[in-house]
Amino acid sequence: MKTFPKTKLAWLWEQMEGCRFIYILGIFGTVVYNGLQLTIPHFSSKIVDNFLSGEEAAANLANHRDQFLMLLGAMIGLTLLRVVIVYFVCMDFEMVSQKVLFRVRNYLFNKIERQDMKFYATYRTGDLMTRVTGDLDAVRHMVAWVVRMITEACALVGATSIYFFIMDWRLALALVAIGPVILFVIILFKKQVAPLHKLLREKLAQLNTDAQENISGNRVVKAFAREDYEIEKFDRCNKDYSQTNQKTALTWITYFPFIETAANLLPVVLLVVGGLFLINDQLTMGQFVAFSGLTWAIANPMRQLGSIMNEFQRFDAASYKVMEIYYSQPSIHDPEDPVPHPGRFEGKVEFKNVSFEYQDDEADGPILRNISFTANPGETIAIMGETGCGKTTLIQLIPRFYDPYEGEVLIDGINVKRFTLKELRKNIGLATQDVLLYSDTIDGNIAYGDSSLSSENVTKYARYSAASEFIAKMPEGYDTIVGERGVGLSGGQKQRISLARALAIRPSILILDDTTSAVDLETEKHIQDSLKHLDFPCTKIIIAQRISTTKNADKILILENGRITEAGTHEELIAKHGYYYEAVQLQMGAEEAERRA
Repeated sequence: MKTFPKTKLAWLWEQMEGCRFIYILGIFGTVVYNGLQLTIPHFSSKIVDNFLSGEEAAANLANHRDQFLMLLGAMIGLTLLRVVIVYFVCMDFEMVSQKVLFRVRNYLFNKIERQDMKFYATYRTGDLMTRVTGDLDAVRHMVAWVVRMITEACALVGATSIYFFIMDWRLALALVAIGPVILFVIILFKKQVAPLHKLLREKLAQLNTDAQENISGNRVVKAFAREDYEIEKFDRCNKDYSQTNQKTALTWITYFPFIETAANLLPVVLLVVGGLFLINDQLTMGQFVAFSGLTWAIANPMRQLGSIMNEFQRFDAASYKVMEIYYSQPSIHDPEDPVPHPGRFEGKVEFKNVSFEYQDDEADGPILRNISFTANPGETIAIMGETGCGKTTLIQLIPRFYDPYEGEVLIDGINVKRFTLKELRKNIGLATQDVLLYSDTIDGNIAYGDSSLSSENVTKYARYSAASEFIAKMPEGYDTIVGERGVGLSGGQKQRISLARALAIRPSILILDDTTSAVDLETEKHIQDSLKHLDFPCTKIIIAQRISTTKNADKILILENGRITEAGTHEELIAKHGYYYEAVQLQMGAEEAERRA
């Protein structure tokens, strides 16, 4: 289990910055209005002794009616005052809890946004969603309800106990003696319910993950007609969560009868012990009425202790998950002394003896081994190789999605680790084979990297990527909502929008990871021609499997088992009769057949 710089309660107090004073005011108000609970029984005892049951009750009622009315007025006035205080205290706690919720949720989202690729490989989407929703709600509930209930219970029991001991210490001792019994039961309950709340939280995260993955992958489910399978799978997960939830609830129900029984003993003790004192004139009727009227002030907090402990354990489990993200630190971050580079990069990319392996990779040896090459400004570098040879990993080192454990990646002669991430990445345009489009218009998706982009420029970059023609045929053109992840568009259409998005930021370095794999040869030729005639200087690094994409590159790199085994132009590599030569032989026939078709 991870350790954090602060305890959970200290961390919670830190989140109340800016509203701590009003929160303390709310706690003070809670103590005050619970102290006012004593006034009604106190005045009731005075009325009973002086105006109802005492020897001079009739005379007092006849001669001191003003005192009687003052006592009644005080009871009504203090009751109204208590109602007002309770209202403002509840508003106080709720306001602070909502501010804490807003602040922490924003901070967590900011934290998640700035994490590195290792973080996203470690945490599931559904789990992260649970942390910023359900877990944070448990934190808010702690601020708004649990703390107030604890304060209320302590204030009520404390004030009532003091009042009881002032009236008659013997009867007070008999009543509060039940407290340790209930406390012992609560301790037993805490030990049993704490691990259940942690397990329940994990089950909820798994449930959310399964739902999120299934909804995102709905096309795959339908393509394989696996609806029934997924429904059964979700049902098992839901049943597992439900059973854990029931087990957690039943744990409280198991202990509740013991607490309820102990709390219900208080009126019995009062009746027996208080009755004996009353018979023996050791207690006045007014005092007995006061004791009777305040017995609930001891019993109710005892009953609530179980619920309070239950909610506190829920907070304990949830806050751990929240703090885990809150205090997480990405391994990829800005340098302490970054090299300022406010303008465009020239676009020179160098790999010097670069080796890389994933820290959690079970495979033996590194993914990349001693990679060295140079892409000069304006050049086009093509990378080919078998699936799994490390092509995508290689290009991910340029924008620092990962850092090599050996060697250097340089841009314009400066190690990429010396730039701030923002300055580095705003100069790099990236389009991948697996395209993510947002639930926005086509215009909004293309202009994602530069929201100030004019409509004319959006159209221009759509023409570069051969997307303008199919966009013009859509019902609302560039204002068409593409839907979540681009549902409704073909793979080739999504790739072309992704390419337009990468070009729209006018990058100094353009990285294309098999971006034209889903388009036909004619469209690919249009894209290749457009990339040659961009209206801004740009170094292009392209991962491709098609010879038609790579043959016009200034340099072609062949990657095999994490090493560069061939490097040169199209003609030079054909002359070597290696991997590239064989790929040309395999593809030329297929491409010729496609042209004739």
